[in-house]
Amino acid sequence: MLYTEIPAQRPVTPLLDGIDHPQQLRQLAQSQLTQVADQLRQYILYAAGQSGGHFGANLGVIELTVALHYCFETPRDRLIWDVGHQAYPHKALTGRREQLTTIRAKDGLAAFPCREESEFDTFGVGHSSTAISAGLGMALARRYQKSACEVVAIVGDGAMTAGMAIEAMNDAVAHNADMIVVLNDNDMSISCSTGGFAKHLAAIWEKGQSVNIDEHGEAFVQAHPEWCYNSRLHQSATDAADNLFKAIGFDYFGPFDGHDVEQLVNVFQALKKRKGPRLIHVYTKKGKGFAAAEVDQIKYHAIAKINAQPNLAPAKAVAPKYSDIFGQWLCDEAAQDARLLAITPAMCEGSGMIQFAKQFPERYFDVAIAEQHAVTLAAGMACEGLKPVVAIYSTFLQRGYDQLIHDVALQNLDVTFGIDRAGLVGEDGPTHAGAYDYAFMRTIPNLVIMAPKDENECRQMLHTAYLYPGPAAVRYPRGNGLGVQVHHELTALEIGRAEVLKSFNPELDEQMTILAFGSRVDVALTAAEKIAQKYDVAVHVINMRFVKPLDSQIIRDYADQTHLFVTVEEHAVMGGAGSAVNEFMAQAQIVKPILNIGLPDEFLAQATPTEMLADCGLDAEGIQKAIEQAWVKLIQTV
Repeated sequence: MLYTEIPAQRPVTPLLDGIDHPQQLRQLAQSQLTQVADQLRQYILYAAGQSGGHFGANLGVIELTVALHYCFETPRDRLIWDVGHQAYPHKALTGRREQLTTIRAKDGLAAFPCREESEFDTFGVGHSSTAISAGLGMALARRYQKSACEVVAIVGDGAMTAGMAIEAMNDAVAHNADMIVVLNDNDMSISCSTGGFAKHLAAIWEKGQSVNIDEHGEAFVQAHPEWCYNSRLHQSATDAADNLFKAIGFDYFGPFDGHDVEQLVNVFQALKKRKGPRLIHVYTKKGKGFAAAEVDQIKYHAIAKINAQPNLAPAKAVAPKYSDIFGQWLCDEAAQDARLLAITPAMCEGSGMIQFAKQFPERYFDVAIAEQHAVTLAAGMACEGLKPVVAIYSTFLQRGYDQLIHDVALQNLDVTFGIDRAGLVGEDGPTHAGAYDYAFMRTIPNLVIMAPKDENECRQMLHTAYLYPGPAAVRYPRGNGLGVQVHHELTALEIGRAEVLKSFNPELDEQMTILAFGSRVDVALTAAEKIAQKYDVAVHVINMRFVKPLDSQIIRDYADQTHLFVTVEEHAVMGGAGSAVNEFMAQAQIVKPILNIGLPDEFLAQATPTEMLADCGLDAEGIQKAIEQAWVKLIQTV
């Protein structure tokens, strides 16, 4: 069925309600599975409306998920969902149906498959292209243990563009591993799929040998290892050169209609007893069953909560998102410098690059889900005298770390990195938190690292990074800015120079200095004002701006008069900006009490960004409390 509205009330789903374990699903007749799939689609529409979150990908795998759990003895058999955007139906069928409305919320279900949450979540994910490697590891481990089970990795066509997926498939063939890869081909990642691999999948779709599985069944499969299907053109494609998967050694079957649940069951039942590496190619539609999502798959990749009681109050002016600030800067900088080229690893919309892609199509490069390639591609461009800008999320830059060191920084190449989603990202949880970039970047020679206090400073820092004749990074948070005025004029900052933001009670003898970085500058200022009002102490707040090079001179300037230094950052304390301050002070033999405030040494579960910051003590109240405790303890010991 095609639905046009997201239900505000829980739909009536009697068949689905009787499934609290896949074993109950497997007790149903195959003819009932279409009805189960329809009820599951209704429930996913309702639950996603209540919780918000990933939407289109989940609607696209309803039938596939039902067929997989019907055919395979989960959890004994292993299902590994790549990325995990599409795991809501899987969670609903594995005992978590009524909890699904809590997904992505504090103390609710995780946004992605999570081993701690359920035995059915065989591998924790959030980043793409890991499932085949993990599945291969499981298959080889079970072979070694002489404990056979089926291993099935479900991978999207977008995730197949990453080198890791191809590396794993190559190795699976080398080991003749008994595993199945289900290629869920919807011609999308978050944006539309791009590149040669997408074209190859389209070509495969136009070729193949039509076989009626109902007539031939498993016996036919055993007798015909070259067996493949195609429901379209009835053309032969037995030549492995026409099929990448067959060429590297996988048995290939498909493409199949990923929304025909009964056909999928027949396919899986027929193929699961075969040995060796098998790839089953299914074609699905992202957003299937919801009219608006089928039409606009990018918009409905994820949705916000549906408010059953609309707010009729006048809308307040909303500050621009940092990604929008980046996107506008990119267009403005490109308009005045023809050397600028922009690169994204499949995150055009999220990184704010839509307008740039339209305005400068010949200078825009979406390299698909290939972060390592994105970084080295930029290095190659810089070698030819151009000035590439890489737009990338903090959590995804982790995947290109060797390239950042070996290909860019080591050669001191002129590459600018716009690092989005730095710090806590809220509902997506620990897989997407940008909590480690200061630490892994500041150890790299030649690299300049900046963190803006607001959206205007972000714009000027991006300009500063672009003008710097070497590798430079600006890391900024997810979401909206502070609402400050953004100056159109681009003004470069002095490299390595901090800004004295404000001094409260500067005339007093007892003094503390707060060295604040990036997103925590504004709340540190609020905390400082309250501390100054509460205690007889002078409080200096410095916007450090640069993590590297650190403004060591401003620390020296304040060292003599300061009784307590405080560093504040939305980053892991261990190895972060505060650690850089500690290292400098130790090297310079500046012996002063210092308090480092930042993220704890643990992976933080999902919640709203506001809740997460409060729980970590990184909101204004938490920062104030931590500083007060340190100050009281200090003055008691004097």
